[in-house]
Amino acid sequence: MKKIFLFLIISVLVGCKTSPNEPVLAKWITANVEGVDAPNRWIAFRKDINLKEVPKEAFTKIAVDSKYWLWINGELAVFEGGLKRGPNPTDTYYDELNLAPFLKEGENQISILMWYFGKEGFSHKDSGKAGLIFDMDVDGQHYVSDASWMSRVHPAYENTGEPLPNFRLPESNIRFNAEKDIVGWQSSNDFEKYDFKTSVEIGSWGDAPWNALVKRPIPFWKDFGVKSASFTKEEKDGKIVYTASLPYNMQMTPILDVSDEKGGSLIEIETDHLYGGSDTNLRAEYITKSGKQEYESIGWLNGQKIIIKCPKEVVVNNIKYRETGYDTQVDGSFSCDNEFYMKFWEKGLRTLYINMRDTYYDCPDRERAQWWGDVVVLMGESFYTYSTSAHALMRKAILELVDWQREDGTLFSPIPAGNYSNELPAQMLASIGEYGFWNYYMNTGDEEILARVYPSVKRYLGVWKLDDTGLTEYRAGDWSWGDWGDNIDERLILAGWHYIALNSTAKMADILGHKEDAKEYRSLMEKIKDAYNKCWDGKCYRHPSYEKDTDDRVHAMAVISGIAEPKKYSQLFEVFKTQWHASPYMEKYVMEALFQMGYGEYALQRVERRFSPMVNSKDYTTLFEGWEVGGYGGGTTNHAWSGGALTVISQYLCGIAPMKAGYDLFKIEPDPASFNSASISVPTVKGLIKSEFMKDGNTFTLNVSIPDGTEALVYLPKDYKEQVLINNQSPNEKQNIVDAKYKKADKLGFLLKSGEYTLQAKRIK
Repeated sequence: MKKIFLFLIISVLVGCKTSPNEPVLAKWITANVEGVDAPNRWIAFRKDINLKEVPKEAFTKIAVDSKYWLWINGELAVFEGGLKRGPNPTDTYYDELNLAPFLKEGENQISILMWYFGKEGFSHKDSGKAGLIFDMDVDGQHYVSDASWMSRVHPAYENTGEPLPNFRLPESNIRFNAEKDIVGWQSSNDFEKYDFKTSVEIGSWGDAPWNALVKRPIPFWKDFGVKSASFTKEEKDGKIVYTASLPYNMQMTPILDVSDEKGGSLIEIETDHLYGGSDTNLRAEYITKSGKQEYESIGWLNGQKIIIKCPKEVVVNNIKYRETGYDTQVDGSFSCDNEFYMKFWEKGLRTLYINMRDTYYDCPDRERAQWWGDVVVLMGESFYTYSTSAHALMRKAILELVDWQREDGTLFSPIPAGNYSNELPAQMLASIGEYGFWNYYMNTGDEEILARVYPSVKRYLGVWKLDDTGLTEYRAGDWSWGDWGDNIDERLILAGWHYIALNSTAKMADILGHKEDAKEYRSLMEKIKDAYNKCWDGKCYRHPSYEKDTDDRVHAMAVISGIAEPKKYSQLFEVFKTQWHASPYMEKYVMEALFQMGYGEYALQRVERRFSPMVNSKDYTTLFEGWEVGGYGGGTTNHAWSGGALTVISQYLCGIAPMKAGYDLFKIEPDPASFNSASISVPTVKGLIKSEFMKDGNTFTLNVSIPDGTEALVYLPKDYKEQVLINNQSPNEKQNIVDAKYKKADKLGFLLKSGEYTLQAKRIK
């Protein structure tokens, strides 16, 4: 397939409602048939155009509800275009791309297959009408969708029987009846043969129910090509079951090569994730025609195995698959002398990638939903692993969250939202805080996003009040969820997240010039800090109303927020050695707190103890939702929130984090803990940062690569202060840190310009 020259320059504000050049002539169209808006409807559109010459550019705008596939002259140009609907509660996304590479002089055939979901889910807002709008600009002449386009409901696409996908998913199962197929419709102009009729015009650009159209802010999917899978065969329950093994859990479309002498046989297509997360997910079916045939079920599934169930008269010649996913790649890397953490890193990367597509997902099977507790963790992982193209998915998530804000000021997720609208207060506070919006800003330097989201963040914080003690007043929201598991001291968890959100919002206010707001937020922080510390009984934090076992989570919140003073660290350490209640989601913050307190070695031990079953499992290439399969929340086996250790390893063990927004200044402050060696490369907006440390006897060696146009604060571990060399020479005056705010009493630090450096130091005797 030719490379598509995408025209995806992200608008200054993704929430911009219209293009500067609105397609005023283009019309929303649909097939002229009764019941066209029924769920799971597939509509084929055709249009022939004549060009005097091959154009250099043919910038095209396309919008649908819900997905589309596009062919030009019989050649596939777009494999699954469109985004799930809902940049906000009313509007719709549109795609923009350059179709010139597919066009030729003379007659050109444009063919579009549109899939209308026709129902809502946790990630899609249904418009209520199946429709397509198309505008192609060739040297100022516009070829647009209108009543002259030919269309029909594709007769081969049908509904399956039970089991049907659970209510969270807007997609339906797909059944394709090859005996009803209209083979060759994409490249023929014999419309009568295929029973195409003229289309019906049902609206113009900007009309309801699709309303304002917002340009797609993320790339088209990456297509890894078609590959064959090895498979086994067995007889079971009167059917022949073929099981194809994939190299890892992936987003893919299965492709069957089968033979059936008579035709009319029903083939069931599913994966090992049909019942992932203790619920029924997506599957597909195919009804054969007679003879040898190949079929690709184009609604993507996820899994590590493709399972095909056939009648005995059907012969499966080959099973193939097309992997697709978010258009990014692993630009970061990590290696160390610890086998467990190498496995963890590999599984974390795989789990993260399979949860990136239209949005960040909690899981790619049961929900495909953008829960913001998950997004916060996934964003952190993405910054240290995948290319900067992932930043567009983060920006989309941020703007969707604030643009779905309710009239009463509350935020909720998952969004885009169709049939879900509950606020989880702890997750919402996490989203707008240090680990969410502020972390995005620090890694990207995108100050425009701060101006865009600040009013919404301020409104949401206005919902929160303090009680008579000065602590955050309890708000249950619509779902009082602090974490999976038991022994949750929710009052203090909420107070911790509230404090963190106030801190980052105060910093936003500083940058945007809202001095009085910043002052108010910091005043609230002081009250919460004082009230939180009054819940300290000398050994642990407990809210007076909490009567269960001591909650390790609230102690992590106390540390990472800065509420707990260092003098409490030794006693807090005792809590973390005895209390093990956090789920994999919150364990990331426990690990971070331990590193912050100086107990990195124990942090690594605790994580290895807790995550070993899922990391060492040979049955899964991804990480779980809970500590075991089928546990918390249904227990999916592909929850990227369990990969939070990737961020902690990067930020604390290897010590890389931005000190100024956009990595103009960053730190490299390794904490080797129990590791003797580790190396990391981090993709940033300024380029690739590299760091590698080695401990050899009493010598510590640190190799760093600092990108052009940046500076790095490089700190040596606290025990290494003697015979310090930088590139085999004693540090010069410019390298020694002179700014007091960057000095650390227990560590040597140096300010280094862009370049390559080797630092060596001896352990204090």
